[in-house]
Amino acid sequence: MTKTTPSRGRRRAPSRMERAAGKAAALQKPRVILALLLLLGLTSVMLLDGYLRGEVFSDQRVRDSAAYDEVPKKILEAGPIFTASNGTVDPKSVPKKTIVLTFDDGPNPTYTEKVLKILQDNDVPGTFFLVGSMVTRYPDAVKDMVDQGNEVGIHTFTHVDLSYQSTARVERELNQTQLALAGAAGITTTLFRAPYSAEADAIDNYSWPVYQRMAKLGYTSVFIDTDSDDWKQPGVASIIKTATPKKNKGASVLFHDAGGDRDQTLVALPKYIKKMKAKGYTFTTVSGALAKGRASSATGGAGGAGAGTGQQPIDQTENGGTANGGTANGGTANGGTANGGTANGGAANGRQPGAAAGAGTGTAAGATATSIEQAAHRKATGTTLYEGKALVAAVALAEWSMPALASGLVVVGVAVMGRFAMMLVLARTHYRQRNKRRFSWGPEITRPVSVIVPAYNEKECIENTINSLVQSTHPIEIIVVDDGSTDGTADLVEAMRIPNVRVLRQENAGKPAALNNGVRNASYDIVVMMDGDTVFEPDAVRRLVQPFANGEVGAVAGNAKVGNRDTVIGAWQHIEYVMGFNLDRRMYDLLRCMPTIPGAIGAFRREAVLEVGGMSEDTLAEDTDITIAMHRGGWRVVYEEHARAWTEAPGSLKQLWSQRYRWSYGTMQALWKHRKSLTDRGPSGRFGRVGMPLVVIFQIVTPVFAPLIDVFTVYSMIFVDFWASLLAWLAVLVVQLVCAAYAFRLDREKYRYLLMMPLQQLAYRQMMYLVLIHSCITALTGGRLRWQKLKRTGEVGTPAGVS
Repeated sequence: MTKTTPSRGRRRAPSRMERAAGKAAALQKPRVILALLLLLGLTSVMLLDGYLRGEVFSDQRVRDSAAYDEVPKKILEAGPIFTASNGTVDPKSVPKKTIVLTFDDGPNPTYTEKVLKILQDNDVPGTFFLVGSMVTRYPDAVKDMVDQGNEVGIHTFTHVDLSYQSTARVERELNQTQLALAGAAGITTTLFRAPYSAEADAIDNYSWPVYQRMAKLGYTSVFIDTDSDDWKQPGVASIIKTATPKKNKGASVLFHDAGGDRDQTLVALPKYIKKMKAKGYTFTTVSGALAKGRASSATGGAGGAGAGTGQQPIDQTENGGTANGGTANGGTANGGTANGGTANGGAANGRQPGAAAGAGTGTAAGATATSIEQAAHRKATGTTLYEGKALVAAVALAEWSMPALASGLVVVGVAVMGRFAMMLVLARTHYRQRNKRRFSWGPEITRPVSVIVPAYNEKECIENTINSLVQSTHPIEIIVVDDGSTDGTADLVEAMRIPNVRVLRQENAGKPAALNNGVRNASYDIVVMMDGDTVFEPDAVRRLVQPFANGEVGAVAGNAKVGNRDTVIGAWQHIEYVMGFNLDRRMYDLLRCMPTIPGAIGAFRREAVLEVGGMSEDTLAEDTDITIAMHRGGWRVVYEEHARAWTEAPGSLKQLWSQRYRWSYGTMQALWKHRKSLTDRGPSGRFGRVGMPLVVIFQIVTPVFAPLIDVFTVYSMIFVDFWASLLAWLAVLVVQLVCAAYAFRLDREKYRYLLMMPLQQLAYRQMMYLVLIHSCITALTGGRLRWQKLKRTGEVGTPAGVS
């Protein structure tokens, strides 16, 4: 045969196959990136949800007691409100017969709205110190809280003891909570209460620097005078008694609207409000108490206001003009800026929302009262607002997706375990049926058959393939269809000069066209199809064609074995092949819904192939396509375990990815092509309603979601319970090992390869997940690939011990 050698200096035009490969490579990279992004997105959602629930980066340390000799005495004896005056702590007290109702640890989906209803019914405001992570999860409750006229403050984002945290962590806790408030209610705040704090006299050497830092940042730190102890659930009467201030003193009173069972709080709160109103107390927020104290100082002077019995506690700290950043309000407490941002943190910057002239007079009427009682709020704008909304949206996504993922995990787990159980039972049944001494398909098939070998650039393997066929114990003709090879594959076969071997040459048109060419030129009624890199055992053809003694059988799947199994990648594929052929195919055979005749070794009635239209080019998985077509045509497809062929599996991750991508994408194409079988009657409907769901569930859906098990396991190991998670993962691995060991036993394989199974679960399965995601994306975007050629080494020959 004359070959044309291209002139030097001139580049040869790429072939159709090379152009298709180039397009495939161009399409593959962005889809792989998208698959990785999906995995990253899943991990991010899990980490975010875990962070919100205190599982990720959680710090449960709480300081019980410590020295306080470095804390100024006036701080320990003052409070409970520490405003920021020029970046330093400036203590304030609550005026007499005034109560600041404060609520910690919310919002809560069960109790917060009920507390808000009680406050609204009794026409009193409250100050809620909110945990940022809870704000992001229940933003509607926070918006209702603010719209109702209550004031909110920061209780950190994850409810950690700040005395243990770094400066960066402290600021992150504050900033994240501010973003949460911005996203939930469109505001930020200058109020702060540290978790696990109580009265001011509990400040110690470790927490004092935190409050100094808060003052520099412009925050007003709020402590309590009276603790209702509702968190102890001591009973309604005890809660009311403990929360009542002594001697008409003003008080910052602590209740909880979250953090546990708050039913007693809901009963005690309205009774407490009525009792205190009957005693002449008024209720306000932290900002309202500060404004009332300034008003009292301005109107009553040093002689005291209202009671006339001496200075109110607030006066003792405000005299001297320090309360308003050095202005002392000029005796009017208005100045057009109400609080001027100083009583609630001089460094907070920005106008107080809704502030109006006369705010310091104590009239508290109409809109002015609302602006005074929410003076710590700042309207969120710009980047803060949009970042806050993005945070709330991300948390909403996590809150929705995590239960869905958890449910999916349960479904996947049940499906996987159910599949294993079903495979074991049906595989055992199949093995016992087919290996009985009396089992027979019918009269022995002895007539010659045609073996079709499609080949494209198979010079490394083709001689081994032909030599193995020559040793066949069954009479055959060999048809090698050269699909436009450029490496002299056809010439090698012709040079072997074997009498019963024919070579058909054709322009490069793909594997389906090559097989169809072979079928058209076959001399016999049974055709065996194989790959150009596959080696048959001597009795493979004889065993493969025996099921055709049964007139219902239209196609037979053989048992493909991995020849190059001594590498890590080869061993992984070997395990997969043994389990697939000895468990899956046995199951599908008994259920009469075999989805695929392997391209490496399969046999067909020639009339059946022609009847269903031959090998189609509509999909990349022509073997799956023709198998489903056989079912729909009313033919039975069976598995012959003793017909063995040895194939060269991909030797690199890149080649493995390419092959499995073509397989998985082609399978999706074939299922979509034959989707009408779901509603058909007869054999076609049987496959559609039995085989197709099994393939979708076990070969697409379950493998896609199976890595959830690994992702959740890793997450749980790191952030929840390492040993419990490890034991759960090992339990699943043991189940898989049992199934694999049984498959190896049925096929008389060596168990030593199972030592690679743990590593296969850690690495191989993740790659298959990415391949499936890649295939799904390709299917959704309408991509199309042609027959891809894998690099072969020709290392797989006739197995040792097989003559």
